Amino acid sequence: MSSFPGPALAMVEKMRAAAAAQPHRAIALQGSPGANSHRAAQEYAPDMLPLPCFSFRDAIEAVQQGTAGCAIIPIENSQHGRVADIHFLLPGSGLKIVGEHFMRIEHALMGLTKGPYTAAYSHPQALGQSAQFLRERSIVPLSHADTAGAAAFVKERGDPSLAAIAPAIAADLYGLEIAERNVEDASDNTTRFVVLAQEGINPADLIGETAMTTFVFEVKNIPAALYKALGCFATNGVNMTKLESYQQGASFAATTFYADIEGVPGEARVDTALEELAFQTSAVRLLGSYRQARKRG
Repeated sequence: MSSFPGPALAMVEKMRAAAAAQPHRAIALQGSPGANSHRAAQEYAPDMLPLPCFSFRDAIEAVQQGTAGCAIIPIENSQHGRVADIHFLLPGSGLKIVGEHFMRIEHALMGLTKGPYTAAYSHPQALGQSAQFLRERSIVPLSHADTAGAAAFVKERGDPSLAAIAPAIAADLYGLEIAERNVEDASDNTTRFVVLAQEGINPADLIGETAMTTFVFEVKNIPAALYKALGCFATNGVNMTKLESYQQGASFAATTFYADIEGVPGEARVDTALEELAFQTSAVRLLGSYRQARKRG
């Protein structure tokens, strides 16, 4: 499946045409109109033109090719962890993180009627965030490319036994009935998005502001490699707010880490920490510095 469901196509084409006329104002996002990424784009940059893309890779390529000025990508969820394969896609993309946005996620269960339903389609993240709700009602979770796309797909299928889990606005867009609101299992369900662009923010412009820097690094295959890497930040008083590991390739000989810190290059403590990190690791790649959207801790 590599295209939008029929009920979404007209809206997608209209948005794409508007974005094509003013690509510098376009903000690429993954998902159909009404998806959480669409909501996030409207909240983060209400004056920009949403450009729906089928996959995260498509959204990144839109920025690479200049058909969008930036992209907004979900990276982590408070309830269900990592969202996108940004760790794999971003380092080799040539794009930079220039912003972040936090959004409260509220899911609704919807269908052609108000039920009962035998199965519900949605993005795997939304299904995971509503797993207990679905299990208690014996509704089978079925994966779809995005939340609003699942709503459009249910409309297209025309089967009253099928439902979608999506933002409530998707019910209005695709002519569905909302059976239940707030079906997410946690009341504080929140997703963090990052904004990507071809040109990064000059860290010097962020000095004196509360800002973040994101980077990836690969540890050496030696004892205490991670301990030595993290010590670079501890001894210099730099707060690391995120650290996540992932494997590159099939050798499993060394691990790559994705990290966020408070502060930017140009600050003495950050410069010293990154200099020491370069000595302790096999590779370090900065992915961008940007203003902090929410205080950590």
